[in-house]
Formats: sequence, C-alpha cells, structure tokens
Amino acid sequence: MTTQEPTAISLRRAVTFQREGAVAWITLNRPERLNALDEPTRRALLDALHGADDAPEVRCIVLTGTGRGFCVGQDLDARRELADAGATVRDTYNPLVTAIAGMDTPVVAAVNGPAVGAGMGLALSCDLVLAARNASFACSFGKVGLVPDTGVSGVLVRTLGHPRAFELATTGRSLSAAEALSLGLVNAVVPAEDLVAEAQARAEALAAGPALAFALTKRILRLAAHAEQATVLAAEADAQGTAARGPDHAEGVAAFTERRAPRFAGAPLLPSGRDAPP
Repeated sequence: MTTQEPTAISLRRAVTFQREGAVAWITLNRPERLNALDEPTRRALLDALHGADDAPEVRCIVLTGTGRGFCVGQDLDARRELADAGATVRDTYNPLVTAIAGMDTPVVAAVNGPAVGAGMGLALSCDLVLAARNASFACSFGKVGLVPDTGVSGVLVRTLGHPRAFELATTGRSLSAAEALSLGLVNAVVPAEDLVAEAQARAEALAAGPALAFALTKRILRLAAHAEQATVLAAEADAQGTAARGPDHAEGVAAFTERRAPRFAGAPLLPSGRDAPP
C-alpha cells in the first residue's frame, strides 16, 4: 500500500470498494460535494459495509473519503429527503451506525478532511479513528435547525459528558484534529500524506490478530457502553469461554511457549453480530 489514496474500482460510483489483502477500503466518492450523503450514497455505503463484513477474506475495514473532505453529512440539495427527516434517519442513517457497531469486523475511520454532522457520526461510530492533521469535526446540526443524529449524541455524551456534549451540539463549532484527539474522540493524528499508510498499517495489525477474540472484545465493549455491570460481567465470562475454546487461543499459548510470534488464522466462529444493538 502506498501513501496515495487506494485506486477505486470505478470513479463514477458514489461509494467505491477495494481490497488490500485482508483489509477492505470503503471510500465515499463524491468529492465535488465533499462526500455529502444523499439516499443513493447511503444505501450504497450500507451495501458495501455488509458486503465487506460478509466476505471471509476481509478481516478489517477502513472507511475514508475521496478528495479534501471525509463527509459533510446530509446533502442539503436533496431536499426531498428532508420532507420526512425522521423516516430518512430511521431508514437510511440508523442502519449505517447499527451496521458498523454491530459487525464483528473491526472498522477503522481514516478521516482525511472535514467530518461534519452525519459525517462526524460515521467517523465516531468506527472502532478506531485516525485523523489527518487537516481533518476537523463539527456537530453542526443546530446550524440548520436540526438535532444530532447518526449516533453523534451518544458518542459525545459518553465521551465528554453532558456539558461539553451540549456545548458542541448547540454551537456547532469545529474541532481541529488536535482538539478532537485531546478530547478522546480520535485515536491518533498523523500528517495528511501519511494517513493512508497509517490506516493500512493499523488495519493490517487488526487483521492479523485473533479474529474471534477481537470480535468478542468488540461486542463486550459495545455492550459495556450502556449495560449494567452484572450484564457485562456475565458477557465477559461467556465470551472468555468461547475464546478459550477457539484455535487462536491454542495458537497464542503455543507461540508464547515457543517464544515466537503467533500466526492467527481464521474468521470468527460466531453468528453475525451485525443485528445486535450498538
């Protein structure tokens, strides 16, 4: 993988898909609109996410944007979609967050520019968030008389607490990548020219790890964000029993005993977790 953006299958498509080994790159590809989301784009993105999650050879997904923007949220020129905004959110935005949160495959956001509104929600719904130094984040819904959606409200209040979440939601002010890092909203900030290589390296490391253990870990962490402690403790015990019976645990122990790097292989031996609540 070079430091250039992945070569898209077709530049005529609003969402493109490319696989680099065990890593699938899903790219929003409406650069002339800063990757704003209209209904066809949202549905294409959901299809791409499901397709990557269902592919046994894919063990990590990277979500990014083409051009100078990651995603600036709803395409406000698609006015028909705002006539019943509630239905639009329920039918085509919520499924995106549910898919990313519920799939067992780890998802890395490579935020290459502004992530605004629903674009911020998409980025922060991922399991790992990498940002270019020129990236920015804005909960801008209030500026057009709307409320946060696409999971933004939940992420902000869990990460920042009510006062700071309320401030960002009501002012809509833009966060630089550095400020987002300081607030704990992103994992790392890198030079723009290094973003693709860094995302690929992080994704390859996840893809080479124990897939079953990582899938179970993702499920537990998502559960722990909203469940009571007793529920989480029970889930940890059940998951540990499942992981201990898997081939990756045996390989990890053997590698430790033999003082070598483990060679994990195989997809999670689990029913899909995609339909589970985030």
